[in-house]
Amino acid sequence: MLRICTLIVVILSLNSFFPFSLHAQNNFNGQVWYQIFPERFANGSDENNPTAEHIGEGENWEISRWTKDWYQREDWEQRVSTNFYDFATKRRYGGDLVGVVQKLDYLKSLGVDVIYFNPVFDARTMHKYDATHYRHIDRFFGTDPAKDTNIIESEKPADPETWQWTTADSVFLNLIEEAHSRNIKIVIDGVFNHTGREFWAFQDIIKHQEKSEFADWYDVISFDDSATEENEFDYHGWWGYKGLPEFKESDENMNPGPKQHIFEITRRWMDPNGDGNPEDGIDGWRLDMAEDVSQNFWLDWHKLVRDINPEAITVAEVWDDRAVLFIKEYGFDAVMNYRFTKATHKFFIKQETDANTFRIELTHLLNDFDHPTNLKLLNMMDSHDTERLASMIVNRNRDFKEGSKIRQVEDTYDVRKPNESEIKLQKVISAFQFMWTGSPMIYYGTEAGMWGADDPDDRKPMVWPELEYDDEMNHPFSRYKKQDKVSFNHDLHQHYQQLAELRKSEPPIIYGEVTVLHAAGDLLAFERSITKKDSGEKASVIFVANRSAETKSLTINHAKHEQKTITKLLGNTLETEWKEGGMHIKLAPFSFTIYKFD
Repeated sequence: MLRICTLIVVILSLNSFFPFSLHAQNNFNGQVWYQIFPERFANGSDENNPTAEHIGEGENWEISRWTKDWYQREDWEQRVSTNFYDFATKRRYGGDLVGVVQKLDYLKSLGVDVIYFNPVFDARTMHKYDATHYRHIDRFFGTDPAKDTNIIESEKPADPETWQWTTADSVFLNLIEEAHSRNIKIVIDGVFNHTGREFWAFQDIIKHQEKSEFADWYDVISFDDSATEENEFDYHGWWGYKGLPEFKESDENMNPGPKQHIFEITRRWMDPNGDGNPEDGIDGWRLDMAEDVSQNFWLDWHKLVRDINPEAITVAEVWDDRAVLFIKEYGFDAVMNYRFTKATHKFFIKQETDANTFRIELTHLLNDFDHPTNLKLLNMMDSHDTERLASMIVNRNRDFKEGSKIRQVEDTYDVRKPNESEIKLQKVISAFQFMWTGSPMIYYGTEAGMWGADDPDDRKPMVWPELEYDDEMNHPFSRYKKQDKVSFNHDLHQHYQQLAELRKSEPPIIYGEVTVLHAAGDLLAFERSITKKDSGEKASVIFVANRSAETKSLTINHAKHEQKTITKLLGNTLETEWKEGGMHIKLAPFSFTIYKFD
């Protein structure tokens, strides 16, 4: 039987507890983030869809239908291969930034404070980590790809004085303006360790070899010898992949050419009109594989970023304990907190650790940084680099990331839709995610009930309530699969919406220090609290979790809490009463509850 945790959150009223003594360095503390994979979020226009010619596919290639069964093979795909994963990455669904603008009110109503975009710069692939240009938004994210192509080709890529604004650039700048008008911040992916082979400087090297003025931009192993028939040109690709040539570094810094260009595009997107006021620009950067770029580059780059906008946030992608290094020594404000993800997965999903071990891991995470930094860490459960949370739960006997990229290993990974009990567990985990210290991040569609294995199955088109989707009945390896209905999960969406609203209405959930009250076996309890600086009055949130499938009871002996009338805000529980100065809670299986004291 699936073991699902029960959460009890007791909220003490604190409407009179302003102002708080906070340590904010910028305004990103505890904000709700939402990650968007642009090609798969919303198709605002069919007039700007990618073409076979641009992405390098044959004439039989065609745009994929947004609402079709994910594993269904179209005729052109079957001609490519019988293996689903041989053609899945060649698909385009037409998602664009026009669609994102149209969905800003949806994001605002969900409670989103910050949108983090996967790469938006011009590139051939659907993932865009192989940039062709940094200075322009992908031409198929705008309104007129043909016009944008002409503009791009008229410029001198190395000369910012010749740079213009394409229709895609204009859509993005309008998106920033519209988002800011809704108090939503914009953070974009900065991929500065490599480019695609189509990047203009690398193409010049291919053409002119060592005579290229950009010859020292990339980590070239050998140039072609024109006196021989063989092409000796070779270079280092990111992690050995030649499709992503790496920039060259020397003297523990990036070479001056690419470094200066990255500085120019940093200025372009942080202060587009160059007037010294960054309000029209992006609010921060998420830096891809930050460990693959030298420390001195990051230190220099951060000086530039702080000069342009001292309030901007920089987030490093770091998967392990080196996260500490990137904040304390490289200048980053935060990291994508995958260590939080792994610890939470082990306790709530695989359930291979007990509450005390979980407490120790969480305590280590908190102790690594000061309180202001902890408030900014991106606490995600899934992303474009993982299986979706719902599918983690369906495949809960696996370690985090174990066998989740099933295109690489054909095994017994279950691609089905989560059942009712598994969705309840997702609610429990997301409640913990939103109540713990840090900034919870929602991967697009997780709030709508989307499921899927790792890349590319975690990048399905967003499920929208106004669209009708085909049932998912095919299997990537042509096995039998039960037919699953694909539709927007209104109940789950409301759950995430309520969690975001709760964070905004109860400051201890965002700013509070953490005190663990109980951690043993299946039971975990902790307090989030803040104190009014002038009076010393305290406001607290108490979180209690029972991860077992059995009904269990717990008494929290807390001298600071007196018996009061309580109001249920969200969820349910079997029983809550006061005994001997403590709160006795009878925890129902497969549920969570939030109370507020009157």
